[in-house]
Amino acid sequence: MRPALHRLRRLWTDRSGASALEFGLLLPVFVPVMFGLIQVGQLFWTQTALQHAVEMAARCATINATACSSTGLTQTYATTQAYGLTFPNGTFVATTAACGNQVTATYSFPVTVVAWFASSINLSARSCYPL
Repeated sequence: MRPALHRLRRLWTDRSGASALEFGLLLPVFVPVMFGLIQVGQLFWTQTALQHAVEMAARCATINATACSSTGLTQTYATTQAYGLTFPNGTFVATTAACGNQVTATYSFPVTVVAWFASSINLSARSCYPL
């Protein structure tokens, strides 16, 4: 009986696999959190790109009569000002409002969290020049 107790005590105090066990328990939590943070960063980058594009396009429609002389040219100009992102052509809408030349954008941002949950978040931006 004595050797069995000795083996049991040795097994109870053995710490050789503790790191592997902790890694195995935390990995399923850590990976989705990390990919979620990446998605949030992409979402903020996309929102910033939309806002910058509508501001530059509204300014261009007011100041630069050659590059943004029509609604279509203003929309095309807005897509080129989106910080390297490519948006569909119908994302931007240019109009003339009481505040001046107004450009609005709506975009459906796809959200996927490690293939378990897929959805989209609607982003929008609006700018009017001159304010």
